[in-house]
Amino acid sequence: MRAPGRVEALRAFVLKEMRHILRDRQTLTILLLLPLAQVVLFGFAIRTDVNDIRLAVVTPAPDDATRALRARFEGNGRFRVVAEAPSAEALEPVFRRGGADVALVLPRGLASDLAAGVPVQLQLITDASNPNTGTTMQAYADAVVTAWRADLAADAARAAGPGAPRPVTLAVDARMRFNPTLESVNLFVPGLIALVLTLVSALMTAISLSREKERGTLEILLVSPLRPWQIILGKVAPYLLLAFANVVTALVAAWAVFAVPFRGSLVLLLAASTLYSLVGLALGVLLAALTTSQRAAMMAAMLVTMLPTTLLSGMIFPIASLPLPLQLVSNVIPGRWFIVIVRGIMLKGAGLAHLWQELAVLGVMLVVLLAAAIRAFKPRLA
Repeated sequence: MRAPGRVEALRAFVLKEMRHILRDRQTLTILLLLPLAQVVLFGFAIRTDVNDIRLAVVTPAPDDATRALRARFEGNGRFRVVAEAPSAEALEPVFRRGGADVALVLPRGLASDLAAGVPVQLQLITDASNPNTGTTMQAYADAVVTAWRADLAADAARAAGPGAPRPVTLAVDARMRFNPTLESVNLFVPGLIALVLTLVSALMTAISLSREKERGTLEILLVSPLRPWQIILGKVAPYLLLAFANVVTALVAAWAVFAVPFRGSLVLLLAASTLYSLVGLALGVLLAALTTSQRAAMMAAMLVTMLPTTLLSGMIFPIASLPLPLQLVSNVIPGRWFIVIVRGIMLKGAGLAHLWQELAVLGVMLVVLLAAAIRAFKPRLA
């Protein structure tokens, strides 16, 4: 008689837990959407191939050969010519602001040298701040040049006879910029700074505020003369200081432990990190205001911040390899813009003149998220 009673008790307990989960609609929705989001994001983001490679071409004196080689790159399907310059000196600002991935430097008189059989040397310069992507892009570019050289040799062989041109001698000088040793730590450490700041600012702020909502301690603020923006500022100020301290310790570890180069302005990087932390704090406050439980706030923060920052910000996988819908989504992920800033300052020595657009985007995000957070927070204190 005792066994059936225990079974009934267990059945009643399971039904009670199921009803509890079904009543918490926010948590249920997140529990159903989070695995789906993980599968979709991981499935589309984990790609080793590289598409939409931005190519800069240096042609001091365009001729038939330079135009033919450029057409080969454009017809490859992976390359897109974004700049053309008469000298290699013009490449420096383009690379520092992240405007090109690969540069093809062609010599003067390429067509005449090939016709006369004079040895010719081309130069391929690749942005290797992401060593994995840089190696792949350089391999793609070298394959295009190799195929073009083989076609030139075949044409020369078909034209063999008295006075035929000598065999084609075409060499490629490949260079890696900003990370010539292809150290993977130079890729991951700047991205980890963004991930740590996201964890401290957005995730911890959302959890902390939602926990106080559950405990009812925020109700005490109803009797205070503070305005909503003052309450938000008081809550997030400690996390801003903590985020700033984390940036400093991360930079010290990057330099002392991993020997990651630092070629830019420390002041600019700290200012950008503060701006990014403010964006994360505003997002955390907004998530806490829109959710009703600590668990829902934590899951929402992971779904909105951690996963996109890891997979869709260019931290590990190139954004150009993502499907177009996810590329568009990546534009609203603060981590995408901050990672460009960190890598630009640390690895390329880029300054405000090269990174002002990314900083402006983060500034706009801060204003929008802060306004939304104050508006969502205010009714709950009214």
